[in-house]
Amino acid sequence: MKAIMVMFDSLNRQMLPPYGADWVHAPNFSRLAERTAMFDNCYAGSMPCMPARRELHTGRYNFLHRSWGPLEPFDDSVPEILGENGVYSHLVTDHQHYWEDGGGTYHNRFSTYEFFRGQEGDRWKGHVADPELPPMLKRRMLGYVRQDWINRQYLADEVDHPQTRTFDAGLEFIRTNHGDDDWFLQIETFDPHEPFFSYERHKKHYPHDYDGPLFDWPDYQQVLESPEQVQHLRYEYTALLSMCDHSLGRVLDTMDELGLWDDTLLIVCTDHGFLLGEHGWWGKNVAPWFDETIHTPLFIWDPRSGVRGERRESLVQTIDLAPTLLEFFGLNPPPGMQGVPLRETVAADTPVREVGLFGAFGGHVSVTDGRYVYMRSCAAPDNRPLVEHTLMPTHMRGRFRPEELRGAELAGPLPFTKGVPVLKTTGHAMANPYAFGTLLFDLTEDPDQEHPLADDELELRMAGLLMEQLRASDAPPEQYERLGLPESGPVTPDHLLVRAQWEQVRTSRQGPARAEEFACPDGLEIPLRRLFADEDSAAVLRRHVPDLVDGPLVGIAGHLTLLQIAAFAIGLLPRDRLHAIADELAGLR
Repeated sequence: MKAIMVMFDSLNRQMLPPYGADWVHAPNFSRLAERTAMFDNCYAGSMPCMPARRELHTGRYNFLHRSWGPLEPFDDSVPEILGENGVYSHLVTDHQHYWEDGGGTYHNRFSTYEFFRGQEGDRWKGHVADPELPPMLKRRMLGYVRQDWINRQYLADEVDHPQTRTFDAGLEFIRTNHGDDDWFLQIETFDPHEPFFSYERHKKHYPHDYDGPLFDWPDYQQVLESPEQVQHLRYEYTALLSMCDHSLGRVLDTMDELGLWDDTLLIVCTDHGFLLGEHGWWGKNVAPWFDETIHTPLFIWDPRSGVRGERRESLVQTIDLAPTLLEFFGLNPPPGMQGVPLRETVAADTPVREVGLFGAFGGHVSVTDGRYVYMRSCAAPDNRPLVEHTLMPTHMRGRFRPEELRGAELAGPLPFTKGVPVLKTTGHAMANPYAFGTLLFDLTEDPDQEHPLADDELELRMAGLLMEQLRASDAPPEQYERLGLPESGPVTPDHLLVRAQWEQVRTSRQGPARAEEFACPDGLEIPLRRLFADEDSAAVLRRHVPDLVDGPLVGIAGHLTLLQIAAFAIGLLPRDRLHAIADELAGLR
């Protein structure tokens, strides 16, 4: 038996023709749907990129205990388990996060691997002199923009693009080894993750007039751009998606040519989706995990059942893919694996769970039963307590700083750490969910999640389901406290949060503050560094937003204006605070 997983990054299911996007040029995804079981209710779990990949290896949720990080010493890893049982595994990828501090333990679990350079500011080609950047709408991560613009100079031809080279290597492995048995191949491309860089033959599918600044890499924030710019970016995304579709077609062609459908499991999936202006937001991580980001596409061909061209309604999750691979090769999942093999779901739509759990470390903790989605915010504005549990103290691109570890203590062992104690230290979230409030949606009546509900009876039921998932996932005591839920005993009406946080729900859905709303907006359109340079202006900011003056935003957002900062640091600068700051700054002048 053989298995191939084709994994894309940031693949928005609502942009695929099999899921309704008939205007997108992706004929091979339509062809894929005709050859596989297509899942309508697949949800990712631990977010974003590396937490999702940790789930792919371990088959269990990790975001309740840990932020972005490597595989831990106590983690089970499917490629490693396969190798220990005589199944060869090979990874081909252009996903540069595997080679950063926060991802360094994943690729070595495979028997062999290949990595192709050049995606999203990958520190690849060395140029001392700054490149000449075109006018662009991107305002943040400018160091990575600089590197990305250098890298693009070496990707002038599509054959040189890391996505192309990744699929070249995957197809080379298939052709070399198709006559042998017992192997697993993971073809994983970073695309269609931003920046949405593609080539003219894919862009031509989306003709439109646009002569504005370069815009193929949005910041994760509220949409500040014009409708024309929004539509242009969506076309840039779909052009890159069309390039991904072409690469997928090469895999399907090879399976046809070599007759691999008879004995080869095929899984086509993604880690998460991407907001392309829906809900007034770009990207992920900051806004709640709406369906566009967490409700993902999934296609599975299992030669044992031979199901093709059928849809599956059962609720499944990313954690199910690890045990699915093990079961296919005749192996039992380890005891700590929470996922369930999908063999019978593919064959007959047999349910494997009633509820799915999802979220990011320190963000909303959410559950869905396939119809309702409940996104539980923190109970208090400070989003505390929040703690990391790890033996691998690294962030995405760096190690934990000494000041992060000075208060650390050895704790546990936890139920899933195989008798090993772990380091417990204060954690930090990518975004504070309190500014958005606790959200409840009915996907049947409101599939676009535009009308949050305030329904005490329904919230009580969903909060009870959430509690069951927390306990089944060995959530640490701090999570219960942070979320305002009881560590033991039932959820009661006293624990409900939707109505208590309705003002945050309402205000977070108003859209970004704009200069025309203010009588004296001048101070809100001055870069932060210039405001800090003036003692009186700095004093105004210190009175109203001490976290802005004394926190990490000073170093990373000094070139931005207060209006621009308000668009991503949601809750830090609400409208009433911006009005007060604007009036005081105007008084100084």
